[in-house]
Amino acid sequence: MAEIVLEDVWKIYPDGTEAVRSLDLEIGDGEFVVFVGPSGCGKTTALRMIAGLEEISRGTVRIGDQVVNEVPPKARDIAMVFQNYALYPHMSVFDNMAFGLKLQKVDKDEITQRVNEAARILGLDELLKRKPAALSGGQRQRVAMGRAIVRKPKAYLMDEPLSNLDAKLRVQMRSEISRIQRDLGVTTIYVTHDQTEAMTMGDRVAVIRKGMLQQVDTPQNLYDRPMNLFVAGFIGSPAMNLFDATLVADGDGLAVEFGGFRLAVPAQVVQERPALRAFTDKVVVLGIRPESMEDASLAHDAPPERRIRTTVDLREALGHEVVVHCTIQAPPAMTEDARELMADIGAEAIEDQHAHAQGGSTTILARLDPRTSVRKGDPVELVVDTDALHFFDPADGSSIRDRANQGTA
Repeated sequence: MAEIVLEDVWKIYPDGTEAVRSLDLEIGDGEFVVFVGPSGCGKTTALRMIAGLEEISRGTVRIGDQVVNEVPPKARDIAMVFQNYALYPHMSVFDNMAFGLKLQKVDKDEITQRVNEAARILGLDELLKRKPAALSGGQRQRVAMGRAIVRKPKAYLMDEPLSNLDAKLRVQMRSEISRIQRDLGVTTIYVTHDQTEAMTMGDRVAVIRKGMLQQVDTPQNLYDRPMNLFVAGFIGSPAMNLFDATLVADGDGLAVEFGGFRLAVPAQVVQERPALRAFTDKVVVLGIRPESMEDASLAHDAPPERRIRTTVDLREALGHEVVVHCTIQAPPAMTEDARELMADIGAEAIEDQHAHAQGGSTTILARLDPRTSVRKGDPVELVVDTDALHFFDPADGSSIRDRANQGTA
Protein backbone atom coordinates (compact mmCIF):
# COMPACT_ATOMS: atom_id res chain seq x y z
CA MET A 1 0.00 0.00 0.00
CA ALA A 2 1.12 3.58 -0.52
CA GLU A 3 0.04 7.19 -0.55
CA ILE A 4 -0.44 8.97 -3.87
CA VAL A 5 0.63 12.60 -4.22
CA LEU A 6 -0.04 14.91 -7.17
CA GLU A 7 1.91 18.19 -7.21
CA ASP A 8 0.92 20.88 -9.73
CA VAL A 9 -0.04 18.25 -12.33
CA TRP A 10 -1.08 19.44 -15.79
CA LYS A 11 -2.22 17.74 -18.97
CA ILE A 12 -1.96 19.93 -22.06
CA TYR A 13 -2.66 18.37 -25.46
CA PRO A 14 -0.81 19.46 -28.63
CA ASP A 15 -3.76 21.60 -29.73
CA GLY A 16 -3.47 23.59 -26.48
CA THR A 17 -6.42 21.96 -24.69
CA GLU A 18 -5.81 21.97 -20.92
CA ALA A 19 -7.51 18.77 -19.73
CA VAL A 20 -6.05 18.97 -16.20
CA ARG A 21 -4.81 22.20 -14.65
CA SER A 22 -2.54 22.58 -11.64
CA LEU A 23 -3.90 19.57 -9.76
CA ASP A 24 -2.58 19.30 -6.19
CA LEU A 25 -3.84 16.39 -4.13
CA GLU A 26 -2.58 14.06 -1.40
CA ILE A 27 -4.28 10.67 -1.04
CA GLY A 28 -3.38 8.88 2.16
CA ASP A 29 -2.22 5.29 2.53
CA GLY A 30 -5.34 3.09 2.48
CA GLU A 31 -7.69 6.00 1.70
CA PHE A 32 -10.65 5.74 -0.69
CA VAL A 33 -10.91 8.96 -2.75
CA VAL A 34 -13.52 9.56 -5.44
CA PHE A 35 -12.99 11.89 -8.41
CA VAL A 36 -16.36 13.29 -9.48
CA GLY A 37 -17.47 15.89 -11.99
CA PRO A 38 -19.34 16.36 -15.28
CA SER A 39 -18.35 14.47 -18.40
CA GLY A 40 -15.16 15.89 -19.90
CA CYS A 41 -14.00 17.58 -16.68
CA GLY A 42 -10.61 15.80 -16.65
CA LYS A 43 -11.17 13.22 -13.92
CA THR A 44 -10.37 10.19 -16.12
CA THR A 45 -7.35 11.99 -17.60
CA ALA A 46 -6.02 12.58 -14.08
CA LEU A 47 -6.51 8.89 -13.27
CA ARG A 48 -4.74 7.81 -16.46
CA MET A 49 -1.76 10.04 -15.64
CA ILE A 50 -1.47 8.35 -12.23
CA ALA A 51 -1.63 4.96 -13.99
CA GLY A 52 0.98 5.98 -16.58
CA LEU A 53 -1.43 5.58 -19.48
CA GLU A 54 -1.33 9.33 -20.18
CA GLU A 55 1.84 11.42 -20.33
CA ILE A 56 2.17 14.17 -17.72
CA SER A 57 2.71 17.59 -19.29
CA ARG A 58 3.91 19.27 -16.11
CA GLY A 59 4.14 18.52 -12.40
CA THR A 60 4.96 15.45 -10.33
CA VAL A 61 3.13 12.23 -9.43
CA ARG A 62 4.41 10.16 -6.52
CA ILE A 63 3.28 6.69 -5.49
CA GLY A 64 4.72 5.89 -2.09
CA ASP A 65 8.17 7.47 -1.97
CA GLN A 66 8.79 7.13 -5.72
CA VAL A 67 8.30 9.78 -8.40
CA VAL A 68 6.64 7.84 -11.23
CA ASN A 69 6.51 10.42 -14.04
CA GLU A 70 8.86 8.36 -16.19
CA VAL A 71 7.98 4.93 -14.77
CA PRO A 72 6.09 2.66 -17.23
CA PRO A 73 2.57 1.55 -16.19
CA LYS A 74 3.52 -2.08 -15.50
CA ALA A 75 6.25 -0.96 -13.07
CA ARG A 76 3.99 1.34 -10.99
CA ASP A 77 2.45 -1.56 -9.03
CA ILE A 78 -1.11 -0.37 -9.47
CA ALA A 79 -4.19 -2.24 -10.70
CA MET A 80 -6.93 -0.70 -12.83
CA VAL A 81 -10.59 -1.63 -13.11
CA PHE A 82 -12.33 -0.19 -16.19
CA GLN A 83 -15.98 0.29 -17.09
CA ASN A 84 -15.65 -2.39 -19.78
CA TYR A 85 -14.66 -5.57 -17.99
CA ALA A 86 -12.17 -6.69 -20.68
CA LEU A 87 -12.46 -10.36 -19.74
CA TYR A 88 -11.05 -13.05 -22.03
CA PRO A 89 -14.18 -14.86 -23.34
CA HIS A 90 -12.38 -18.17 -23.96
CA MET A 91 -10.97 -18.35 -20.42
CA SER A 92 -12.66 -19.50 -17.24
CA VAL A 93 -13.19 -17.13 -14.31
CA PHE A 94 -10.18 -18.72 -12.60
CA ASP A 95 -7.93 -18.21 -15.62
CA ASN A 96 -9.11 -14.63 -16.14
CA MET A 97 -8.23 -13.80 -12.53
CA ALA A 98 -4.92 -15.69 -12.70
CA PHE A 99 -3.76 -14.36 -16.07
CA GLY A 100 -1.77 -11.38 -14.79
CA LEU A 101 -0.04 -13.49 -12.15
CA LYS A 102 0.98 -16.05 -14.75
CA LEU A 103 2.58 -13.30 -16.83
CA GLN A 104 4.54 -12.27 -13.72
CA LYS A 105 5.76 -15.88 -13.35
CA VAL A 106 4.19 -16.23 -9.90
CA ASP A 107 4.41 -19.73 -8.43
CA LYS A 108 1.46 -21.95 -9.42
CA ASP A 109 0.50 -22.79 -5.82
CA GLU A 110 0.53 -19.11 -4.86
CA ILE A 111 -1.64 -18.25 -7.88
CA THR A 112 -4.20 -20.82 -6.77
CA GLN A 113 -4.11 -19.50 -3.21
CA ARG A 114 -4.53 -15.85 -4.28
CA VAL A 115 -7.34 -16.57 -6.77
CA ASN A 116 -9.24 -18.69 -4.24
CA GLU A 117 -8.86 -15.99 -1.59
CA ALA A 118 -10.12 -13.28 -3.95
CA ALA A 119 -12.98 -15.51 -5.09
CA ARG A 120 -14.01 -15.99 -1.46
CA ILE A 121 -13.96 -12.23 -0.80
CA LEU A 122 -16.03 -11.57 -3.94
CA GLY A 123 -18.43 -14.50 -3.60
CA LEU A 124 -17.16 -16.16 -6.77
CA ASP A 125 -16.22 -19.53 -5.26
CA GLU A 126 -18.87 -21.44 -7.20
CA LEU A 127 -18.17 -19.67 -10.50
CA LEU A 128 -14.45 -20.26 -11.02
CA LYS A 129 -14.99 -22.81 -13.82
CA ARG A 130 -17.51 -20.74 -15.77
CA LYS A 131 -16.78 -18.65 -18.86
CA PRO A 132 -17.70 -14.92 -18.91
CA ALA A 133 -20.66 -15.56 -21.27
CA ALA A 134 -22.34 -17.57 -18.48
CA LEU A 135 -22.08 -14.71 -15.96
CA SER A 136 -24.35 -11.79 -15.17
CA GLY A 137 -23.13 -8.21 -15.49
CA GLY A 138 -22.52 -7.95 -11.76
CA GLN A 139 -20.60 -11.23 -11.72
CA ARG A 140 -18.40 -10.10 -14.61
CA GLN A 141 -17.63 -6.89 -12.77
CA ARG A 142 -16.63 -8.90 -9.71
CA VAL A 143 -14.31 -11.02 -11.84
CA ALA A 144 -12.69 -7.82 -13.16
CA MET A 145 -12.23 -6.69 -9.57
CA GLY A 146 -10.86 -10.10 -8.63
CA ARG A 147 -8.25 -9.80 -11.35
CA ALA A 148 -7.09 -6.57 -9.68
CA ILE A 149 -7.27 -7.92 -6.12
CA VAL A 150 -5.07 -10.99 -6.76
CA ARG A 151 -2.18 -8.75 -7.75
CA LYS A 152 -2.01 -7.18 -4.26
CA PRO A 153 -0.94 -3.80 -5.71
CA LYS A 154 -0.03 -0.57 -3.92
CA ALA A 155 -3.21 1.07 -5.22
CA TYR A 156 -6.42 0.44 -7.15
CA LEU A 157 -7.53 2.87 -9.86
CA MET A 158 -11.16 2.45 -10.91
CA ASP A 159 -12.61 4.25 -13.93
CA GLU A 160 -16.44 4.25 -13.79
CA PRO A 161 -16.53 0.48 -13.19
CA LEU A 162 -20.29 0.38 -12.59
CA SER A 163 -21.51 2.45 -15.52
CA ASN A 164 -22.55 -0.62 -17.56
CA LEU A 165 -24.74 -2.07 -14.80
CA ASP A 166 -28.45 -1.49 -14.23
CA ALA A 167 -29.58 0.67 -11.30
CA LYS A 168 -30.18 -2.18 -8.84
CA LEU A 169 -26.82 -3.81 -9.55
CA ARG A 170 -25.05 -0.46 -9.24
CA VAL A 171 -26.37 -0.04 -5.70
CA GLN A 172 -25.35 -3.59 -4.81
CA MET A 173 -21.89 -3.34 -6.37
CA ARG A 174 -20.99 0.03 -4.89
CA SER A 175 -21.59 -1.37 -1.40
CA GLU A 176 -19.53 -4.43 -2.37
CA ILE A 177 -16.63 -2.28 -3.60
CA SER A 178 -16.73 -0.16 -0.43
CA ARG A 179 -16.71 -3.26 1.77
CA ILE A 180 -13.85 -4.89 -0.13
CA GLN A 181 -11.78 -1.70 -0.04
CA ARG A 182 -12.27 -1.41 3.73
CA ASP A 183 -11.35 -5.07 4.24
CA LEU A 184 -8.22 -4.86 2.09
CA GLY A 185 -7.20 -1.35 3.15
CA VAL A 186 -5.62 -0.58 -0.24
CA THR A 187 -5.32 3.01 -1.46
CA THR A 188 -8.09 3.50 -4.03
CA ILE A 189 -9.02 6.22 -6.50
CA TYR A 190 -12.47 5.85 -8.04
CA VAL A 191 -13.71 7.95 -10.96
CA THR A 192 -17.42 8.58 -11.52
CA HIS A 193 -19.79 11.24 -12.86
CA ASP A 194 -22.50 9.97 -10.47
CA GLN A 195 -22.49 12.12 -7.33
CA THR A 196 -24.59 9.54 -5.44
CA GLU A 197 -21.79 7.00 -5.94
CA ALA A 198 -19.25 9.60 -4.85
CA MET A 199 -21.14 10.52 -1.68
CA THR A 200 -21.80 6.93 -0.58
CA MET A 201 -18.39 5.41 -1.33
CA GLY A 202 -15.53 7.80 -0.70
CA ASP A 203 -13.64 8.68 2.47
CA ARG A 204 -13.11 11.95 0.64
CA VAL A 205 -14.52 13.28 -2.62
CA ALA A 206 -12.61 15.48 -5.08
CA VAL A 207 -14.95 17.62 -7.21
CA ILE A 208 -13.37 18.54 -10.56
CA ARG A 209 -14.58 21.11 -13.06
CA LYS A 210 -12.88 22.06 -16.34
CA GLY A 211 -9.69 20.28 -15.30
CA MET A 212 -9.44 22.12 -11.98
CA LEU A 213 -9.97 20.78 -8.47
CA GLN A 214 -12.88 22.69 -6.93
CA GLN A 215 -12.97 21.12 -3.48
CA VAL A 216 -11.82 17.93 -1.79
CA ASP A 217 -13.43 16.96 1.49
CA THR A 218 -15.53 14.36 3.25
CA PRO A 219 -18.93 13.76 1.64
CA GLN A 220 -20.74 15.41 4.56
CA ASN A 221 -18.57 18.53 4.47
CA LEU A 222 -19.07 18.87 0.72
CA TYR A 223 -22.80 18.77 1.32
CA ASP A 224 -22.84 21.10 4.35
CA ARG A 225 -20.05 23.53 3.41
CA PRO A 226 -19.58 23.75 -0.39
CA MET A 227 -16.79 26.15 -1.31
CA ASN A 228 -18.52 27.51 -4.38
CA LEU A 229 -21.72 27.53 -6.36
CA PHE A 230 -20.61 24.71 -8.67
CA VAL A 231 -19.93 22.28 -5.82
CA ALA A 232 -23.19 23.31 -4.13
CA GLY A 233 -25.22 22.61 -7.25
CA PHE A 234 -23.39 19.44 -8.25
CA ILE A 235 -23.54 17.70 -4.85
CA GLY A 236 -27.04 16.72 -3.77
CA SER A 237 -29.99 15.07 -5.50
CA PRO A 238 -32.27 16.77 -6.38
CA ALA A 239 -29.88 19.66 -6.85
CA MET A 240 -29.80 22.69 -4.60
CA ASN A 241 -32.24 25.47 -5.55
CA LEU A 242 -30.18 28.50 -6.61
CA PHE A 243 -31.62 31.94 -7.35
CA ASP A 244 -30.94 35.64 -6.90
CA ALA A 245 -31.92 37.31 -3.65
CA THR A 246 -31.10 40.51 -1.76
CA LEU A 247 -29.56 40.70 1.71
CA VAL A 248 -31.06 43.47 3.88
CA ALA A 249 -30.58 44.72 7.42
CA ASP A 250 -33.07 43.36 9.94
CA GLY A 251 -32.50 45.21 13.21
CA ASP A 252 -29.11 44.05 14.42
CA GLY A 253 -29.30 41.04 12.14
CA LEU A 254 -29.90 40.24 8.48
CA ALA A 255 -32.76 39.02 6.33
CA VAL A 256 -32.88 37.80 2.74
CA GLU A 257 -35.58 38.94 0.30
CA PHE A 258 -36.70 37.23 -2.91
CA GLY A 259 -39.94 36.93 -4.87
CA GLY A 260 -41.89 39.04 -2.37
CA PHE A 261 -40.73 36.86 0.56
CA ARG A 262 -38.51 37.76 3.47
CA LEU A 263 -36.63 35.17 5.51
CA ALA A 264 -34.78 36.12 8.68
CA VAL A 265 -31.16 34.91 8.65
CA PRO A 266 -30.46 33.28 12.04
CA ALA A 267 -27.84 34.97 14.21
CA GLN A 268 -25.80 31.78 14.24
CA VAL A 269 -25.62 31.78 10.42
CA VAL A 270 -24.46 35.41 10.41
CA GLN A 271 -21.86 34.57 13.05
CA GLU A 272 -20.57 31.64 10.98
CA ARG A 273 -20.51 33.80 7.83
CA PRO A 274 -19.21 37.23 8.92
CA ALA A 275 -18.62 38.28 5.30
CA LEU A 276 -22.43 38.36 4.81
CA ARG A 277 -22.64 41.83 6.37
CA ALA A 278 -20.50 43.24 3.54
CA PHE A 279 -23.29 42.19 1.14
CA THR A 280 -26.06 44.13 2.90
CA ASP A 281 -28.38 45.70 0.28
CA LYS A 282 -26.64 43.69 -2.44
CA VAL A 283 -27.73 40.80 -4.63
CA VAL A 284 -26.42 37.36 -3.64
CA VAL A 285 -27.08 33.87 -4.91
CA LEU A 286 -29.24 32.12 -2.34
CA GLY A 287 -29.11 28.34 -2.07
CA ILE A 288 -31.84 26.24 -0.45
CA ARG A 289 -31.65 22.47 -0.61
CA PRO A 290 -34.95 20.70 -1.45
CA GLU A 291 -34.73 18.78 1.83
CA SER A 292 -34.49 22.06 3.77
CA MET A 293 -38.18 22.77 3.11
CA GLU A 294 -41.28 21.22 4.61
CA ASP A 295 -45.06 21.47 4.27
CA ALA A 296 -46.16 24.06 6.85
CA SER A 297 -49.28 22.03 7.61
CA LEU A 298 -46.97 19.42 9.12
CA ALA A 299 -44.84 21.97 11.01
CA HIS A 300 -47.39 24.03 12.94
CA ASP A 301 -44.92 25.78 15.27
CA ALA A 302 -42.75 27.30 12.51
CA PRO A 303 -42.59 31.13 12.80
CA PRO A 304 -43.78 33.38 9.93
CA GLU A 305 -40.22 34.56 9.16
CA ARG A 306 -39.40 31.04 7.92
CA ARG A 307 -42.39 30.58 5.56
CA ILE A 308 -42.96 31.12 1.84
CA ARG A 309 -46.19 30.64 -0.12
CA THR A 310 -46.43 29.27 -3.64
CA THR A 311 -48.36 26.81 -5.81
CA VAL A 312 -47.57 23.20 -6.70
CA ASP A 313 -46.79 22.86 -10.42
CA LEU A 314 -45.89 19.17 -10.26
CA ARG A 315 -46.05 16.45 -7.60
CA GLU A 316 -43.81 13.38 -7.63
CA ALA A 317 -44.75 10.74 -5.05
CA LEU A 318 -41.77 8.47 -4.41
CA GLY A 319 -43.10 6.49 -1.47
CA HIS A 320 -40.58 7.62 1.14
CA GLU A 321 -41.01 11.26 0.16
CA VAL A 322 -42.95 13.62 -2.09
CA VAL A 323 -41.03 16.01 -4.36
CA VAL A 324 -43.00 19.09 -5.39
CA HIS A 325 -42.06 21.58 -8.11
CA CYS A 326 -43.13 25.17 -7.46
CA THR A 327 -42.50 28.58 -8.98
CA ILE A 328 -41.22 31.67 -7.17
CA GLN A 329 -40.84 35.15 -8.63
CA ALA A 330 -37.07 35.36 -8.30
CA PRO A 331 -34.60 35.04 -11.19
CA PRO A 332 -32.44 31.92 -11.25
CA ALA A 333 -28.72 32.26 -10.70
CA MET A 334 -27.18 32.73 -14.13
CA THR A 335 -23.49 32.75 -13.20
CA GLU A 336 -20.93 30.80 -15.24
CA ASP A 337 -21.04 28.01 -12.66
CA ALA A 338 -24.82 27.84 -12.87
CA ARG A 339 -24.73 27.70 -16.67
CA GLU A 340 -22.27 24.78 -16.56
CA LEU A 341 -24.46 22.95 -14.07
CA MET A 342 -27.42 23.40 -16.41
CA ALA A 343 -25.32 22.21 -19.34
CA ASP A 344 -24.65 19.02 -17.42
CA ILE A 345 -28.42 18.58 -16.99
CA GLY A 346 -29.12 19.10 -20.68
CA ALA A 347 -29.99 21.65 -23.34
CA GLU A 348 -33.72 21.48 -22.64
CA ALA A 349 -33.14 22.45 -19.03
CA ILE A 350 -31.00 25.40 -20.18
CA GLU A 351 -33.79 26.67 -22.43
CA ASP A 352 -36.31 26.31 -19.60
CA GLN A 353 -34.05 28.21 -17.20
CA HIS A 354 -33.48 30.99 -19.74
CA ALA A 355 -37.23 31.29 -20.24
CA HIS A 356 -37.72 31.55 -16.49
CA ALA A 357 -34.89 34.09 -16.24
CA GLN A 358 -36.58 36.33 -18.77
CA GLY A 359 -39.79 36.13 -16.79
CA GLY A 360 -37.98 36.65 -13.49
CA SER A 361 -39.17 33.34 -12.07
CA THR A 362 -37.49 30.12 -10.94
CA THR A 363 -38.77 26.59 -10.51
CA ILE A 364 -37.79 25.27 -7.09
CA LEU A 365 -38.03 21.72 -5.75
CA ALA A 366 -38.96 20.72 -2.22
CA ARG A 367 -38.68 17.24 -0.68
CA LEU A 368 -41.68 16.81 1.61
CA ASP A 369 -42.81 14.26 4.14
CA PRO A 370 -44.96 11.58 2.44
CA ARG A 371 -47.81 12.55 4.80
CA THR A 372 -48.31 15.79 2.86
CA SER A 373 -51.68 16.09 1.16
CA VAL A 374 -50.77 18.77 -1.43
CA ARG A 375 -51.57 18.02 -5.07
CA LYS A 376 -50.78 19.65 -8.40
CA GLY A 377 -52.41 23.08 -8.56
CA ASP A 378 -52.77 23.41 -4.78
CA PRO A 379 -51.46 26.43 -2.89
CA VAL A 380 -48.74 25.38 -0.47
CA GLU A 381 -46.92 27.08 2.36
CA LEU A 382 -43.34 25.88 2.77
CA VAL A 383 -41.30 26.17 5.95
CA VAL A 384 -37.63 26.83 5.22
CA ASP A 385 -34.86 25.59 7.50
CA THR A 386 -33.07 28.94 7.64
CA ASP A 387 -30.17 27.42 9.59
CA ALA A 388 -29.29 25.58 6.35
CA LEU A 389 -29.29 28.57 3.96
CA HIS A 390 -26.31 28.93 1.60
CA PHE A 391 -25.01 32.22 0.20
CA PHE A 392 -22.73 32.78 -2.79
CA ASP A 393 -21.06 35.81 -4.35
CA PRO A 394 -22.63 36.26 -7.82
CA ALA A 395 -19.38 37.81 -9.09
CA ASP A 396 -17.28 34.64 -8.78
CA GLY A 397 -19.59 31.97 -7.36
CA SER A 398 -17.60 31.60 -4.14
CA SER A 399 -19.26 30.79 -0.83
CA ILE A 400 -19.73 33.88 1.31
CA ARG A 401 -18.08 33.10 4.63
CA ASP A 402 -15.02 34.87 6.05
CA ARG A 403 -13.73 38.28 5.03
CA ALA A 404 -10.17 37.09 5.54
CA ASN A 405 -10.60 33.98 3.43
CA GLN A 406 -13.44 34.72 1.05
CA GLY A 407 -14.65 31.79 -1.01
CA THR A 408 -13.40 29.00 1.24
CA ALA A 409 -15.36 26.59 3.35
